[in-house]
Amino acid sequence: MAKTADPLAQYNAKRDFALTDEPAGKVAKGQGTKNGGRFIVQKHDATGLHYDFRIEVDDVLKSWAVTKGPSAKPDDKRLAVRTEDHPMSYADFEGIIPQGQYGGGTIMLWDRGSWAPIAGKSASDIDKGHLHFTLDGTRMKGEWILIRLKPRGNEKRENWLLRKIDDAYAGGSDDLVARELTSVLTGRTMAEIAADEDGAQSLKGKKGQAFNAAMTEAAEHNAKVAKTPGKLARKKKPGGKPPEFRQPQLATLVDDVPTGNGWFHEIKFDGYRALVAASGDDVHVYTRNGKDWTDKFGPLVRHIAALDLPQCLIDGEIVAYGKDGNPDFSSLQEVLKRGHGAQTEATPMHYFAFDLLDLDGTDLTGLGNLERKERLEALLADAAPPIHVADHVIGAGEKLYAAMCAAGQEGIIAKRADAKYAGRRSKAWVKVKCTRRQEFVVIGWKESSAKGRPFSSLLLAQHEGDELVYKGNVGTGFNQAVMDDLADRFAKLARKTPPAEVDKASARKVHWLTPRLVAEIAFAEFTAGGSVRHASYLGLRDDKEAKDVTPEVKQPVPDTPASDVTISSRDRVIFPEAKATKGDLADYYAAIAPVMLPHCANRPISLVRCPQGRAKKCFFQKHDSGSFGDHVKHVPIREKDGGHEDYLYLDDAGGLLACVQMGTIEFHGWDSHVETLERPDRMIFDLDPDEGLCFEEVKKAAADIHQHLADIGLVSFAMLSGGKGVHVVVPLDPGHDWDTHKDFSKRFAEAMSLAEPDRFVATMSKAKRKGKIFIDYLRNQRGSTAVMPYSARARDCAPVAAPVGWDELADIDSAGRWTIADTDELLARAASRDLKGWGFAAQVLPGL
Repeated sequence: MAKTADPLAQYNAKRDFALTDEPAGKVAKGQGTKNGGRFIVQKHDATGLHYDFRIEVDDVLKSWAVTKGPSAKPDDKRLAVRTEDHPMSYADFEGIIPQGQYGGGTIMLWDRGSWAPIAGKSASDIDKGHLHFTLDGTRMKGEWILIRLKPRGNEKRENWLLRKIDDAYAGGSDDLVARELTSVLTGRTMAEIAADEDGAQSLKGKKGQAFNAAMTEAAEHNAKVAKTPGKLARKKKPGGKPPEFRQPQLATLVDDVPTGNGWFHEIKFDGYRALVAASGDDVHVYTRNGKDWTDKFGPLVRHIAALDLPQCLIDGEIVAYGKDGNPDFSSLQEVLKRGHGAQTEATPMHYFAFDLLDLDGTDLTGLGNLERKERLEALLADAAPPIHVADHVIGAGEKLYAAMCAAGQEGIIAKRADAKYAGRRSKAWVKVKCTRRQEFVVIGWKESSAKGRPFSSLLLAQHEGDELVYKGNVGTGFNQAVMDDLADRFAKLARKTPPAEVDKASARKVHWLTPRLVAEIAFAEFTAGGSVRHASYLGLRDDKEAKDVTPEVKQPVPDTPASDVTISSRDRVIFPEAKATKGDLADYYAAIAPVMLPHCANRPISLVRCPQGRAKKCFFQKHDSGSFGDHVKHVPIREKDGGHEDYLYLDDAGGLLACVQMGTIEFHGWDSHVETLERPDRMIFDLDPDEGLCFEEVKKAAADIHQHLADIGLVSFAMLSGGKGVHVVVPLDPGHDWDTHKDFSKRFAEAMSLAEPDRFVATMSKAKRKGKIFIDYLRNQRGSTAVMPYSARARDCAPVAAPVGWDELADIDSAGRWTIADTDELLARAASRDLKGWGFAAQVLPGL
């Protein structure tokens, strides 16, 4: 972009400041620098929605319009069109630019913070067409790069690419623009900002005016129903005290990796187990034994408090990284020894969350491991290092274990996908270690003849029943600082008699200690006499009590849970064109159950049964006929006539298979769970195109609905229906009734139809649907159902209803992209960054 004597001349020339509230362009003398400064991102809904990325350089804001918004996924290269420099005063601007003015539309301050060029670089690199820099904002963090593209033909505008560098802050592409829907300045949504000036302004001209008018009316209606004033939309806000500590679940040591898709696997972190109880900025960190160590982890507590979480209890591990880049227990000990004020960039503490036990006063421990993990990922969608959600893989544990061992890490944890959380040791969580490590009680020390060395070795023991049993010595793994620290501790624990029986040879010249210190020891094996061989000291476990230290004995790998449901007639062809049989369908549901059950378990369901195959007679069934067996449950539900009927629901993989045995292909579910039948917790907009409309039109419609929902502060997710359309799924907290639920969805669909009557229709009338897309909101009334995620469909080639990320939807060519033959790919996708937390979000309807 050409330089001028007045860098803001172009900015001022494009604007009439008598008509717009934008600040007049004045250079902020003395504020500029080439070594970094402020950065902001403004979400700007003008002729098209985009994100204006601006950085402080030489007293002005250098600016780019990023068409799709920034992505935290390194593979995403976002087009960034260079625009005129803006004044520094623009960094706080949020509001409405009147229609007819340059850039007319709504502007939200979407992110802000500081930027800096990486070492050896400066802002002058912009003139060279290449800027490598770091950001420390509310939402954008870590390393980024801007690269100028060569102009094509007579092209006058400067096209650049904005890309995230693959670092600790990189992640799924949807986490930034799809989930971050409110202003960092005022907490408002785009719709709230657009409606702020007497409701006169709009998001997108007449279409936006019509949509906003209808949605404002809906919000006012809902507020009256709730009898409380409300904004257009909001996420769940913190309130109340943090949850109480509860006993954590512990893993059983086994000798091999469990197999099968009924298990998912995580890295076993080498650190301190920690439960985080939070409510807004009130955060407490507890050890596995319930000790309040909040003060010891001050930096982490501040990061968690900044997330402004609702009431929640999170389970995880605190680690520090060693010189080799792996989590290292000794490094964590050193950080803690220096005190929380001594944390440095070289050795920061990190928190890896892996479970969610309580949310907003609701006990989640009765849910399956994988569902809790999905809810955790949704809760911490805004988190950035040093707060992480531990990654996992479904099945394929052997590969992860081999990779961890090759990388010199401790091992893996395997968890039964459908198991509840137990506050004790169980075989629903198992650990497989790469090296032998256990905890021992220190019962004594031997003098050293080496100058300056306080001791030569430590005597170790473990509790076996009521006795403390000697288990040998450890004499390596100490540096001078560790030895001096231990010597200081020993002075306070000295005693005259041995606390355990030790043979005479080993007891010579031993200084005995009261058995209170717990040490973690790595060793090769136990000798025939029960002593550790080739032992190495790793550190003290101040988070564990000596009385709890017992031998850890490897147990056989637990059997992968197998269903007792027998599938008969496995060779019967159910999908003739795909030559897929009843056995194939049963195998699909058995494998996909871990990722399907978090969405469909404990909801009233309707089944599409095709006993002779999809090409023959099929029918719906929603009532319990008593023929499905014990795995399929029933719940009495009140009908319109006041009577009650038993409806079907299921809660495990056996239930899915029992239904398949009875000829079921499809599973459709209510918008509520059986325990909260009258309080819906998800909203579905089913986009049903008229015959002749291409799938591209459906995808565009889904993206537009997604954006309008985002404008009013609602996170939504996309799902291929497996038929010809797309479902837009809006997860909700179950706090409103069915009338409110249906009314909102109806008004939303009608608002879309009113705004663009040539594209959308909100009525089932076939005469009115010609050439249009029907926004089916009728799925959102009591008793209606929608196809469940991962359900097979009774259609050609056995397609399935498949969750997708919003970014990837644009590249998918049909609603039946995946079939029951793609089980492995679907399972791998379910654990991918793009689908983390899919279908879960803590939010309420507008006006409530």
